Amino acid sequence: MTGRKTSWRWLIALALFLAALLNYLDRNVLGLLAVTIQQDLNISNQQYAGIINCFLVAYTLANLLSGRVVDKLGVRLSLALFLVWWTAANALTGFSRNFWQLCGLRFMLGLGEAGCYTASPKAVAEWFPVAERGLVVGMYSAGGAVGATVAPVIVALVATHYGWRWAFAVTPILAVLWLVLWFGIYRRAGTLAPPAATVTPPALPSKPVSEWTRWAGVLQEPAVWLLMLARLITDPVWYFFQFWLPKYLQNARGLDQQGLANMWLIFAGATAGFLLGGYISGRLIRGGTGAAAARIGCMAVGAALVPWVALVPGLSSTTLVIGLAVVVAAGATMFLGNITSLVVDILPRSILGTAFGVIACGSALGGFFMNKTVAWMIDHHSYDACFYALGVVHPLALILVWRLRRRAVAD
Repeated sequence: MTGRKTSWRWLIALALFLAALLNYLDRNVLGLLAVTIQQDLNISNQQYAGIINCFLVAYTLANLLSGRVVDKLGVRLSLALFLVWWTAANALTGFSRNFWQLCGLRFMLGLGEAGCYTASPKAVAEWFPVAERGLVVGMYSAGGAVGATVAPVIVALVATHYGWRWAFAVTPILAVLWLVLWFGIYRRAGTLAPPAATVTPPALPSKPVSEWTRWAGVLQEPAVWLLMLARLITDPVWYFFQFWLPKYLQNARGLDQQGLANMWLIFAGATAGFLLGGYISGRLIRGGTGAAAARIGCMAVGAALVPWVALVPGLSSTTLVIGLAVVVAAGATMFLGNITSLVVDILPRSILGTAFGVIACGSALGGFFMNKTVAWMIDHHSYDACFYALGVVHPLALILVWRLRRRAVAD
């Protein structure tokens, strides 16, 4: 029986990986087509930043609300609802005729996509022991990076032969297949979850917890604020790679739409960062290192790799730029995957969805301010200062979370 339960939970890990893949495939289409769409619809750099920020404003609001939805409805139903919503929003983007329609549909996309990253951590907490959580978080996070990896190839192929609008029509069929898989395998923890010797089930509260008590418990936890600030200043690096690096490679380095297919190398590096970060932290935990110390140790490695992005403006070769971006992307995702696992490890499972939503708000807010800043910089100066700024944020974030390395694993 134990083997059956183990196989079920790894199928759930696969489903989380595929959901993140679809999430990032949908998210990255716009960035990869940015120059083409700007020319076709007469959209300026400031307007493009505004479109992205519509996504991020919605993403921020949805992080706050979707975490509570996950805690209320459970992972199985909530993740399915989120995926249907964001798939529909992305598919409709191909019908956009102007700036305002793009703004509205990216806002709708943001409302749905945030839920993937509040539901998935709770699924990990419900189904996997501490030593495996880093690897599973790395796996589903790598799903996002794989989605971003295949997106340049798919977008280049579809947009070149059929036009940019058809690139937004790729994922609905895949989403239907995912829903069939998801509803077929997912049950509430405790029905098919691993036995208590492997994962301790959450304790049942003696009485219902009020909404005010739940939110107060989340907002009064210092670790929530430290982790939110850390993501606020570091996640913009990952957003920059998704939304602005394709434009940089076209505008500053001369790549055409087909040349942007080489972005897959960068996102392959990101995939490696997610997986290696999860694997190494898991090995450290099995060797006796505390969970929080293992996560933060891997974050320190990532924080040492990201600052090399500041060398990009001085490189004369586009090949070298892409090669360096591969390394930086791996460092950024090693950091991101382990900070996600750290949240799962140290915060109580009963409030995990809500707490993760609050922390993820830092991510979206950081992306919002980064977009406005980058748009202003490239209109008035150049991309160079952006790369310099991105090079300092991860070491600062590491200082913020360093004190959490001795935190014990929660329930």
